[in-house]
Amino acid sequence: MKVIIDISDNEAAFGMKVLQSLSFVKKAKKISEEKALLMEEIKEAVEELKLIREGKLKGIPSKQLLYEL
Repeated sequence: MKVIIDISDNEAAFGMKVLQSLSFVKKAKKISEEKALLMEEIKEAVEELKLIREGKLKGIPSKQLLYEL
């Protein structure tokens, strides 16, 4: 399982030390705000796609999508 934890900058070093000291934590690494936001947006897009495929949410036609770009 992967978990994203938002820690204030002034406590980040301590937080990383704590995480790395836990035996059950395989890897703890720092990522940028932009990368965390991108990951969240991709996750939301995948969830929306699942709902569209299940028929629980209506998608938009590809032509409409192209016009919006």
